[in-house]
This record gives sequence, C-alpha cells and structure tokens, in this order.
Amino acid sequence: MTPMPADLRRPAAATVVLLASLYCAQGLPSGLIAHALPVLLRQHGVDLALIGLLKLLALPWLLKVLWAPWVDRLSSRRLGHHRGWILPLQSGVLLVLLALTMLSPDALFGAHLPLLLGLLLLVNLAAATQDVATDGLTVRLLPERWRGLGNSLQVGGYKVGMIISGSGLLLVIDRFGWNLSMLLLAGLLALTLLPIWRFAEARHLPPRVACVEPIGPSLLWQHYRGLLALPGMGLWLAVVLTFKLGDALGSPMIKPMLVDQGWSNAELGQLTLISSLVGIGGALLGGLLYARLGVLRALLIFGALQAVSLAALALLVSRGGDVALVYALTLFEQAADGLSTVALFAAMMRQCRPGHEGADFTLQASTQILLGGFVGAASGVLAKALGYDGLFVCASALGLAALVLVWRYFYRHGWR
Repeated sequence: MTPMPADLRRPAAATVVLLASLYCAQGLPSGLIAHALPVLLRQHGVDLALIGLLKLLALPWLLKVLWAPWVDRLSSRRLGHHRGWILPLQSGVLLVLLALTMLSPDALFGAHLPLLLGLLLLVNLAAATQDVATDGLTVRLLPERWRGLGNSLQVGGYKVGMIISGSGLLLVIDRFGWNLSMLLLAGLLALTLLPIWRFAEARHLPPRVACVEPIGPSLLWQHYRGLLALPGMGLWLAVVLTFKLGDALGSPMIKPMLVDQGWSNAELGQLTLISSLVGIGGALLGGLLYARLGVLRALLIFGALQAVSLAALALLVSRGGDVALVYALTLFEQAADGLSTVALFAAMMRQCRPGHEGADFTLQASTQILLGGFVGAASGVLAKALGYDGLFVCASALGLAALVLVWRYFYRHGWR
C-alpha cells in the first residue's frame, strides 16, 4: 500500500498535546497580568494611573522582533534547537511564579510593588521569547494542510491559559488566598512543561536548513531584508496590517457600550467568560475548516464573517436590555474573531522561509499587533465622535476593505 503523503496525515495526539500545552503556558502569565492583576491592585488601593501603565509590561511581545533572528540561529546541542529555548525560558517563568507564592500580597501590592512589576516584566520577556521558538517549532512540525489546526491550538491554548489565570484566579483567590492560588498556578505551568520535556526533537523534525546570514550585529538587518525581498511581500504585509484592523477598532468598545446601557460587573464577567469559550470554539472550527477550504477561501469567508459580525453590533445600540440579542451578536463576533485569526496566522506561516520560521512569523505578527494597537487606542475617540453605531459600521467597512487586498494578493500569485 502506498503510504499517505505527510501533508494529509493528521498530526499525532502527542503533537496536538505538545502545541496546546506550549501556547497555554504563554497564556497563563498573560491572563494574570492583563485580567487578574488590575483587579487585585485596585483592591489594595493602587492608583488607577499606575494600573493603566501595566500595559507597558507587554512591550516585550512587541519588541521580540528585534531578537527573534538570534532565536532562529542559536541552539543547544544537548536540548535541541527549540527545546533549548523553550525549556529554560518556561522554567524561568515557573521560578518567578514560585517566588511570588512566598511573598505576602500586602507587601507585593504595597512597598514591594516595583519588585512585582520588575518580575512580571521578566516573565513577559521570557514568554515573548519562548513564543518565537514555539512558533518556529509549529511551522516546522506541521505540514501546510494542518497549520490551520496548529493555529487553532495557538489561539485556543492561549485563551484557555488566560481564562485560568485571569477569571479562574479571581474566582478562587478569596477562598484560597494569594499564596496558595499562585502555587496552584505555578503547578499548572509546571504540568505544561512535561510534553516539551518528553519531545524528541531530532526524531520528529526535518533537518534544519542552513542559513547564510552571519551571526553578528548585522544579523537583524540581513535576516529581515531577505524576507522583505520576497516577491509580493510588500502587498502581503499590507494584508497582515489590515486584515484584523476592523476587529481592533470595534471590539474594544463592546463592553463600554454595555456599561453605558446599565450592565453590571457580574453580568459583564459572565458574558466575557462565555464569549471567550465561544472564541476558542471558533478557533478550533477555523483550524478544521482551513484544511478543507484552502488559504484564499478561508481568508475571504472568515474575513467576511468578521466584518458582518462587527456591523451587526450596531444593532445593540440602545438595546442592551435585550439580553438574548446581546449574547447572540457578541458571541457571533467572538466566533468570527476566532475563525479569522486562525486563517490569518495559518496564512502567515506560509510566508516563513525554511531556517527562519520563528523570526519571519514574529515580524508579521508584530506588524499586525503594532498597527492594531494604535487603531484600538483610537476606538474611544471615534466612538465619541461617531457614536457606537457609527464606530461599528466603520469597523465593518475596514474589514471588508481588507478583503480587497487579500483577493489582489492571491490573484497576483495564483494561490488558492
């Protein structure tokens, strides 16, 4: 019997567990910093202006593009290329969390607050660098047909980690206290180390392609110059920049709109939890459908659903009392976000050169995050000027305009 081509074989269960655990590990500290920490700091009387500056702790996720080429080039002979980065970095995050379990919350959120912020900055630095190695591993481990599934695991695993360390931590901390709750979080992070510890990298990955750029101060420029010189890369980066702009503009204003319509914190917390789970479901479905639809149709269909979901949010203006409608449209938006994100990330993996997988993916992801962050920061100003309905319609129009660039790029290069 002729063996099935590698592109058609489903990834082994061990591979699925490996990738899910790695991306969940990245979400655990992110949920703590983004969702749980602001609540805990405010409960201990920390000034709102300082809490707002917590966003700066995420800078390593944007700046990782500056050191990503070295992550692709430097490796450990004993542990392997990707394991040589992931194991030490994730272990470092684990040690920081264990250190936090030994300190009292009154001290951490009071006199030792600078120490807490410094440790969390180190956590983000380690997690962002690990993400470069993990993305490179995913690109090398999965054939094209199953990269949609790989990105489902990326989006879904990361969101699961954030739910556990964000919403989950807030649910248990009153009962167990800071120290035991953080110990449980550290224990979960330790469990996610087991699959990568057991992973036989040399046996499961194809040989690495030799890179021509010399390791040195010029590596950063030489590395990305090669990527930018690829045919059509300028137009592709325009696709990456614009594909999620509509979501970046519209989604930050969903909760403020509902607050203005009288929704309580408890109601918003329940909506957030359920919508996050639906987003994970959308990401998983997107990975499965990507293999069937192909890259072009997946981007066009899922991008159109994203745009429609944003336009539909305009129906919620002044109708916050219709709980069923709110849930229907916000869950639709989250599902479409999961679908479209997976399709975009899988398409970005197609642009990664052999031997440069981690850094090439990182450059594309950082490009998308940078412009999306600026647009998201302007969403409140536009909502005030145009009203919530005008903002959601504009966000939808941005999403539809991006599909024109998608079609133009793939039409030029004959991809399907």
